[in-house]
Amino acid sequence: MSRRTLDAEDELEAAAMEQARAMVRELKHLADTTPDGHVLARVEEATVELGRRFVRDRLRDLLNAQAADLEKKGGAAGIAPAVGSDATTAAPPGGSSPRPAT
Repeated sequence: MSRRTLDAEDELEAAAMEQARAMVRELKHLADTTPDGHVLARVEEATVELGRRFVRDRLRDLLNAQAADLEKKGGAAGIAPAVGSDATTAAPPGGSSPRPAT
């Protein structure tokens, strides 16, 4: 086995590296223990699910770190404007029933 040293610049990178290594090990184990003829399908399915979890976890960590940094600085400067002039009002749904006849 070859050994390499990876340097993480922060905890976010370290968590990503650790999770990626765990994913590879899990996929190797799954491939080794899956019966012949089913390896590709099972490993591919697991890869997609693990990949989604990886991205979801990393995005969560990144956004939480960004929010924590803003809190340390006293919050974001100013308020976030609404998009468009009528962004705060909802339009009536297009497929609504007609008004009852009077």
